[in-house]
Amino acid sequence: MASGSAIRGSRVGAGPMGEAERGDTAPRRRVTYWCANGHETRPSFAIDAQIPESWDCPRCGLPASVDSGNPPPVPRNEPYKTHLAYVKERRSDEEARQILEEALQQLRARVSRGEVIL
Repeated sequence: MASGSAIRGSRVGAGPMGEAERGDTAPRRRVTYWCANGHETRPSFAIDAQIPESWDCPRCGLPASVDSGNPPPVPRNEPYKTHLAYVKERRSDEEARQILEEALQQLRARVSRGEVIL
């Protein structure tokens, strides 16, 4: 015996959603982008929208451009640098020795005055 409602699985106010109820869609154009791996992506934009120069490839995540013969290069990933690596970029070995010697002199002076107990 079949029992139940004929509107099971639908919500109140649901009905056919055709162009007549939603209105006409805005005129669109498709733009083709290519990434360095040769993937082609064709997003659509409104006719009056400004077209971006680059677009992220949905397949590999690389940047893509509209020039198929000259896609953007693969971005270089810089390796993680420690704080010490950044300090070494800013200071020469001689500067580091001078700074260390000044710090040691100040520490020795504080120890001799009894401010620091080792």
